[in-house]
Amino acid sequence: MDGHVIAAHGRQYVVELADGSRLSCFPRGKKSEIACGDRVDIQRTSDDQGVVEAIQPRTSLLYRSNEIRQKLIAANVDQILIVVATEPGFSDELVTRALLAAESEEIEPLIVLNKCDLADKLPAARQRLAVLAGLGYRVIELSARDHAEDLRPWLAGKTSVLVGQSGMGKSTLVNALIPEAQAATREISQALDSGKHTTTHATLYHLDTTSDLIDSPGLQEFGLGHLDRQEIELAFREFRPYLGQCRFRDCRHHREPGCALTAALAEGRIDAGRFAIYQRIVGLHNGS
Repeated sequence: MDGHVIAAHGRQYVVELADGSRLSCFPRGKKSEIACGDRVDIQRTSDDQGVVEAIQPRTSLLYRSNEIRQKLIAANVDQILIVVATEPGFSDELVTRALLAAESEEIEPLIVLNKCDLADKLPAARQRLAVLAGLGYRVIELSARDHAEDLRPWLAGKTSVLVGQSGMGKSTLVNALIPEAQAATREISQALDSGKHTTTHATLYHLDTTSDLIDSPGLQEFGLGHLDRQEIELAFREFRPYLGQCRFRDCRHHREPGCALTAALAEGRIDAGRFAIYQRIVGLHNGS
């Protein structure tokens, strides 16, 4: 029996069937590598419960990791919405790490600058995102409280996942786009026995028959322990023209002579802030 994972919390999942009914499911065996958005094969064990027998082939998998563990965020997504806000301040490094994870999985990123009604805070936030816009990343501005509908055309026909730090307004955005989200969240929380609200587990909502939106818990860190140095370098868009151009094949882009990346940095063709983040990431894979 085919199913669609619409909520994931620990080893427990809410799986939606083709007729719209839902089962509370557990994985078979001890290991669980199932993500919200997965298509799965399930076996019904009672009227409202089942067992996940297998995960169907994925088109993408967004996750974060450190040396100890990995945390699955969402599967089979076409687009990642990285939500930042004019207030409170957002982390440039967290945004960059989310972009790198998206690039590595070939998931299209869209940066959403929320709380744009705070006019006095807007210029500084715009300036911080200007570097990313200059690299070709799409940035849209809105206020989730008043203009959440501006986002809807960007979601049409896609499965999108919302990621961001706590306090950026993700929940406000979801509730504005999907009025029934709070009621759906309560129902899913009861099914998962989490007793908490949406930020404790990833949840998939249907916007319409062809568009889905996955809300994920707020992030404080975004570890990239699953990516090696070469994969990280390739995920920096602005590095790509210079990769393979260094004098030494094993160049670490630090103090080596003839380094194409540091030469581009010195000439202003690579942003110093982004390069510093790259150095921190490859220096130590910290956080998950």
